[in-house]
Amino acid sequence: MIRVSVIASSPILRSGLEALLAEDSRFALVGDSTTRSPARDSGPDVVLMVMVDSDRRVRLPTHLRDDVPPAVLLADHLGRTEMRRLLHSGVRAILPRDATGPEIIAAIEAVAAGLLVLSSTEIETLLPGEVEPMSAEPLPGEALSPRELEVLAMMAEGLVNKDIAARLKISEHTVKFHVSSILGKLNATTRGEAVARGVREGLVVI
Repeated sequence: MIRVSVIASSPILRSGLEALLAEDSRFALVGDSTTRSPARDSGPDVVLMVMVDSDRRVRLPTHLRDDVPPAVLLADHLGRTEMRRLLHSGVRAILPRDATGPEIIAAIEAVAAGLLVLSSTEIETLLPGEVEPMSAEPLPGEALSPRELEVLAMMAEGLVNKDIAARLKISEHTVKFHVSSILGKLNATTRGEAVARGVREGLVVI
């Protein structure tokens, strides 16, 4: 049985999704349905999140970022940078808000099995329409902020998130968010790759 927690700012949306899952014996709802955050002691296997038009930015709850359960997100009109940030933050499925019940259920099962799920629209947003066949140059991304440059420099020193947080006098949660943003903007999948690209682009001096 897959334990699922539903997070949505709209009580109506949340109730509808919880009703969908409650009818299926493969799922068990966990967490308090009257809040936006799942219960800490429930240990959801998957988090089902909904972004409505009034939500400016999707953020995983703080306590989820420490031990990130995979998340299924229902959202419309996400840009490439935002999608990459979300995927680095623990979202493992992105579907349109008008996704059908069977599509949502299939995505939850796939994510629980360790798979990544994207609709054709999201794939078209993430992947460029035309790429030079032999080009090895990374696609241009959003510029790093001054704080992200500081974090990248400390990553190049080999510091872990805890040490970076202590040096900058910020929380580890904030450092984790900066690292995810850096990976997304540099189109990197690992910290080492981000540092290497930072060095090539003159963002880090070794």
